[in-house]
Amino acid sequence: MKFHPDANSNNTIHGYGPGWVQVGAEKIMRSVVLCSRGERFTWDCEQFEDLTAAHFEQLARLQTELVIFGSGDKLRFVSPALTQALIIQQIGLETMDTPAACRTYNVLTNEGRIVACALLMR
Repeated sequence: MKFHPDANSNNTIHGYGPGWVQVGAEKIMRSVVLCSRGERFTWDCEQFEDLTAAHFEQLARLQTELVIFGSGDKLRFVSPALTQALIIQQIGLETMDTPAACRTYNVLTNEGRIVACALLMR
């Protein structure tokens, strides 16, 4: 799917497909974290089964109001034991498949919300 962004964010997702997202002119094929404030970094987790509490602690340090978690090509929910850092800081967590996470992130970013999007590519 290809997007036509209206946002001014340099982290707007312009397109996505199986195993990739496009941010600006860059096609990203590894798990990634995007933040509406401009942060962007590789998320050191290639697949759902590798997730640990440390991955969500890293997201909590971004101090956003919401984290959108793209669980890959299918919807998979993370154990609450792994997301304690987000719960303690009262940061919302929404889980969806990665394509839905891309769309939701763009909508919330366009609204001016302070959000992070953590996307697994597998």
